[in-house]
Amino acid sequence: MGKSSRNADALLELFESLDQERQNSLFDFAEYLLSKGGPVDREIGEPVPVPKPDTETVVGAIRRMKQTYPMVDSLQVFSVASNLMTEHMVKGRDLDEVINEIENLFEQTYRDMLKDFE
Repeated sequence: MGKSSRNADALLELFESLDQERQNSLFDFAEYLLSKGGPVDREIGEPVPVPKPDTETVVGAIRRMKQTYPMVDSLQVFSVASNLMTEHMVKGRDLDEVINEIENLFEQTYRDMLKDFE
């Protein structure tokens, strides 16, 4: 099971596939983890507006978006962002178009995170 599929729904599916004894063990382990570290703050946080410079590279745009959306795990967007960078650098795709897609990528990933925590 990949990291992206590790959410509450996936955990529920695993839980429901266990017999009663193992379900009880999973509950015991979850309670143990909670007692060791306390509840996790589930707040994602708001984006931090970082002004867009007059001239910007694709790498600069990715850095700016990482500052704007610090809650977004870089691994979540890495593949798509690197493909966009390659399209610009190797295939000559328009810089502004690529930067707009990078901005949309981070924004959409952030919105998806908000939906997952509802």
